[in-house]
Amino acid sequence: MNYQQTLDYLFNKLPMFSRIGSAAFKKDLTNTIALCEALGNPQQRFKSIHIAGTNGKGSTSHMLAAVLQTAGYTTGLYTSPHLKDFRERIKVNGAMCSEQFVIDFTQRIAPLIESIEPSFFEITVAMAFEWFAQQNVDVAVIEVGLGGRLDSTNIITPELSIITNISYDHMNMLGNTLTEIAGEKAGIIKQGIPVVIGEANEETQPVFEHKAAAQQAPLVYATQTFYATDWQYNHHQLTVSMAEKRTDARTTWQLDLPGIYQAKNLATVLTAIQQLKQRGFTLPHEQVQHALSHTKKINGLHGRWEQLHESPAVIADVCHNEDGIRQMLSQLELATYQDLHIVFGMVKDKEIKNILALLPETATYYFTHAHIPRALPAEELAQQAAARGLRGTTYEDVNTAIAHARQHAHPNDLILVCGSVFLVGEINA
Repeated sequence: MNYQQTLDYLFNKLPMFSRIGSAAFKKDLTNTIALCEALGNPQQRFKSIHIAGTNGKGSTSHMLAAVLQTAGYTTGLYTSPHLKDFRERIKVNGAMCSEQFVIDFTQRIAPLIESIEPSFFEITVAMAFEWFAQQNVDVAVIEVGLGGRLDSTNIITPELSIITNISYDHMNMLGNTLTEIAGEKAGIIKQGIPVVIGEANEETQPVFEHKAAAQQAPLVYATQTFYATDWQYNHHQLTVSMAEKRTDARTTWQLDLPGIYQAKNLATVLTAIQQLKQRGFTLPHEQVQHALSHTKKINGLHGRWEQLHESPAVIADVCHNEDGIRQMLSQLELATYQDLHIVFGMVKDKEIKNILALLPETATYYFTHAHIPRALPAEELAQQAAARGLRGTTYEDVNTAIAHARQHAHPNDLILVCGSVFLVGEINA
């Protein structure tokens, strides 16, 4: 098989969550363990950092990987889903794994695929671990795909566990309450391994503390370690002044991830850096500052309040659940524009009614859908939106929708593309 044939095999042969949803989710680690054992357990040949959470784990993963790489560590980064290229999921020092490796790995593991019928995600996790071992990485930042306890990545024993936050998403698989969802995320907490909690509340905090105590895992809250004293959003950059609660020491950070919600992720990253230093990592302040101001350049993170065009401004954001939409709306309040145009699409298994209820009625809507089976058809989305006072036109694909929005928008207007990671991934920008 060539590279494209290999991708076709992986995408079509294996159950893939982005295409079919919960049917692709395997509720145990059996397949992942079998795959990694067949490969000689590559995950045991490098240090790792494990990151879970409802929102922010992708940004946190990329920021932390940028810090480690800039400090001189050969750094692996595993994230999901990808936006454009499958190999975005598996990077070392910001470079995607090679096409030839994907071909060779798939051919090598094909007999086992036929035997145990793993999911697409289970295969990609094993693939990432094998690539990181082959590349002799010093450390790999591993982002959880979904949940934590039963996620395929949860066979690692990391140097540090991080849980960014807990909010409502994937309730059909993780539970209907924040307590239940937190229990699944807390499943990444390991015996004796420190854990950083980005955000907690009265429902989730007891879950984390109970699990950490049972595992004798030191627990640190980012919100009790750092807090933002001021921030400024200018020219697609975010400048954040942070204070350390214990010493009241003040530092200023410039981020090239401009969403104001990144201030929360910054506190989590800085707390994680403290913990990593205690475990022997050398992470000089100047290199941390450079990394956080160049995260997109270093690791290629896209779709986080990302400006694609000017006059009119076109912004893409991968927010796709209630909490993510609320954070996006907070960012929107800071933007300067004449009229608002929203290109919007969702997948079927989200809390669609709740999300639509959050969106502004004053915007002009362009309803569309990603080209995956999970996508909610644009016509159906438009009908549900109309019932909540959101009016617009439907389009067959996101690029057609953006083109029409640009035609109708004034140069001082804002066009926002959001609602689905997969929708943003199909933008031809």
